[in-house]
Amino acid sequence: MSGGSIPRLVIAAPSSGAGKTTVATGLMAAFAEAGLAVSPHKVGPDYIDPGYHSLATGRPGRNLDAYLCGPDRIAPLFLHGAAGADLAVVEGVMGLFDGASGMGELSSTAHVAKLLRAPVVLVVDASSQSRSVAALVHGFASWDPEVRLAGVILNKVGSDRHEELLREAMGSSGVPVLGALRRDGLAGTPSRHLGLVPVAERRAEAVESVRELAARVRAGCDLEALLALARTVPELPDAAWDPAAEVAAAGGAAAGARSPARPLIAVAGGAAFTFSYAEHAELLAAAGAEVAPFDPLRDEQLPSGTQGLVIGGGFPEVYAPDLSANAPLRAAVAALAASGAPVSAECAGLLYLSRSIDGRPMCGVLPAEARMTERLTLGYREAVALRDNALAAAGTRVRGHEFHRTALEPGAGTDPAWGLTHPERRVEGFVTGGVHASYLHVHWAAEPSLARRLVAGAARGAVAPGAAR
Repeated sequence: MSGGSIPRLVIAAPSSGAGKTTVATGLMAAFAEAGLAVSPHKVGPDYIDPGYHSLATGRPGRNLDAYLCGPDRIAPLFLHGAAGADLAVVEGVMGLFDGASGMGELSSTAHVAKLLRAPVVLVVDASSQSRSVAALVHGFASWDPEVRLAGVILNKVGSDRHEELLREAMGSSGVPVLGALRRDGLAGTPSRHLGLVPVAERRAEAVESVRELAARVRAGCDLEALLALARTVPELPDAAWDPAAEVAAAGGAAAGARSPARPLIAVAGGAAFTFSYAEHAELLAAAGAEVAPFDPLRDEQLPSGTQGLVIGGGFPEVYAPDLSANAPLRAAVAALAASGAPVSAECAGLLYLSRSIDGRPMCGVLPAEARMTERLTLGYREAVALRDNALAAAGTRVRGHEFHRTALEPGAGTDPAWGLTHPERRVEGFVTGGVHASYLHVHWAAEPSLARRLVAGAARGAVAPGAAR
């Protein structure tokens, strides 16, 4: 089997809430338990579902977002992530045909399925219907002839009799039923203000939940038929995405560059900072950096020799008391920022660099106070870098995503990082010294120069004072 013919399935639904994550994660785990190397993927910018996918498969969960990365990168990123796999399972986003607002099919599950030439299995919430399920599936199957809707999994089925009625109705639809799952049979995962609770916050319970999902899906779905369907895919003509080649093309380190002088970039992780794309660390390494993870909830110092810092998204507001209590690390981060070393902070990282979150002291790098709000800020954004900074050269254009329920009250002494150009015009983020901090989540695979610039800045700088492993 060549890389381009990796067996693959897209798990979609008519709408959110039908059970895509439950079914996709259960399928991944069931196939992995059967001995297959399963590559997990998620359509859209979601960070949380890939954590459960990774737990189910033992491989990094990877996102496929045609808005953030561009349609031309979807197949290459897929081939990169799925290298060596026996099967790839791609969980969709929202309803099958729901894409970026006002942009047609762009970044929808249907769009990604077409880019991957993959069959779609539709998860249908059958809890309040019987014969109507066939009409619903018929509509989805006929809406776009380029989308191959090849099977249905009936979810939230009430009883044996209910399943019998559903299967009878589907008999004349031309779309096979590949599974039926009871409404009370599948373990759920807890949610809060931004979606599911990340795996890192409930690992022991999450392991058990995923194990139960695998058992339920194995009992309720025809795994042999699903695997046979996945193996009907055509060859993808694209070459796999290569972080070393991408960085080299952006003017950075030669492919595979490694030297004793390579700078160390510390990357925040742990339960408070779970939002990160796997490709970011790969790009940093390809640009010549040594990548060192650390946990701001546990580690009192930055990794020894830190010359640059990346703090991604997550839930610092949930862990504000513990983050605030770790005064030695807050001081170390502030000292690193004061030294002029490059610091990239997204969303949760932005809050952590502020003076406080809901009155609890944070790192004090930025003259801003953060607080939780009732308002959800959500959506894709287009932006341009307003000035040269540690992450981007002035004029660099990116696409990003905002997703938070917090607000900042900024003080004086910083410049904005981005000028948003779509869907609204405003300035956003902070640039001060070597710090670039913003609410905007950006996928660096779309702009490898960001990783290259951060590593180059770290290589020119000094080791943070007092940093220790």
